[in-house]
Amino acid sequence: MSRITPLTGFPEWLPRERVVEQRFLDILRDTFELHGFSGIETRAVEPVDFLLRKGEIDKEVYGVRRIHADQAERDAMALHYDMTVPFSRYVLENAGKLEFPFKRYQMQKAWRGERPQFGRFREFIQADADIVDRGTLSPHFDAEIVSLIVDLFRRLDFGRATVRVNNRKIPEGFYRGLGIADTTGVLQAVDKIDKIGVKIRDLLPDEVTDEQADKVMALAGIRTADGGFATRVRALGVTHPLLEEGLAELSALIDAVAPYADGTVLADLSIARGLDYYTGTVFETNLDGFAELGSVCSGGRYDELASDGKSTYPGVGLSVGVSRLMAVLVRDDLVRPSRGVPTCVLVALADDAHRDASNAIAHALRARGISAEVSPSAAKFGKQIKYADRRGIPFVWFTSDDGTQQVKDIRTGEQVDADPDAWTPSEDDRAPRLIRKEQ
Repeated sequence: MSRITPLTGFPEWLPRERVVEQRFLDILRDTFELHGFSGIETRAVEPVDFLLRKGEIDKEVYGVRRIHADQAERDAMALHYDMTVPFSRYVLENAGKLEFPFKRYQMQKAWRGERPQFGRFREFIQADADIVDRGTLSPHFDAEIVSLIVDLFRRLDFGRATVRVNNRKIPEGFYRGLGIADTTGVLQAVDKIDKIGVKIRDLLPDEVTDEQADKVMALAGIRTADGGFATRVRALGVTHPLLEEGLAELSALIDAVAPYADGTVLADLSIARGLDYYTGTVFETNLDGFAELGSVCSGGRYDELASDGKSTYPGVGLSVGVSRLMAVLVRDDLVRPSRGVPTCVLVALADDAHRDASNAIAHALRARGISAEVSPSAAKFGKQIKYADRRGIPFVWFTSDDGTQQVKDIRTGEQVDADPDAWTPSEDDRAPRLIRKEQ
């Protein structure tokens, strides 16, 4: 057999880790649907020219072709590197069949050819949720998305998550009020403040004076848990209509989410989100104590998700880095499954002649939604119990010679008479659940 060569950047979780990932996705799915979002899945590939519209990501895109393919096919398709681009195409293709505003979520894999490192993979799962409308999108949907983030991380219970929110109109209007022409260049520099701090001054465009740079840094340093940020911004003495518009929109958002946020949503005017398609609300979410991960949920508003020349489709949405979060959950054992297999009951096997009877018991349990499997061999009962214990199966089902049936909780040793058409485990035992590490 040839030697196996590991591939970096393509995670493969062990069964117990996969249970954590699946429960993670279940919570995301349930929360999205509680908030009225419909699930979709787009194809894995898109036309190359469609994916490369942003230009700067061409080195990160994986092309797709048959081994025996001509040049035209080699240049035709590529794997998507996020879900925003395929979603924009999906909206345009299906606009006549969708009801707007359209609320969608997606949880699927994406591929990006970047250098693998902790928390960053070449193949990864993203979970996105967006609200899109035709023509205009009401600003109250921005607050709805931020409230969704708060609810997501409250239900995930991975620790305290802080949602830092800004509005792109605030820095852009502020920079214009300062007389700075290259507002995009300043935004892209400020976007790196979490990584390099005050060194971003060296990245500011050459046109920015020292006095202007001081104001830029002062704006980026404003952070409040309430609407007080607006007063602090105005105290800097810079005025511009776009700035006032952004202050009003962010104030309305903070006021709207405050009753549900328990102090986890902050107005943070350093949040820039350097991509130029963001036009209003922008946000990043950080897990307290895990600065190395950066933002684990980010996004914002974009006035042109898609356009067909006649109609424009603005949207606001979020993206959760599922694989990035999984990396730290696994490494630090922050969350573990109550067991590594779905099986709740192992049906013991007295001898091979009784396998049909044991299969019938397992079938009756499964018919009632209880995961069950029959022992792989008719070993001594002690060995069958050890087999269940090694796999984390909590119950073993026995049938005595007189036909009496009993189920044993091998964790406590308690054994009781049972009927496969009536016995039910506790909700905690019915399926693997997540157990959070005590801090």
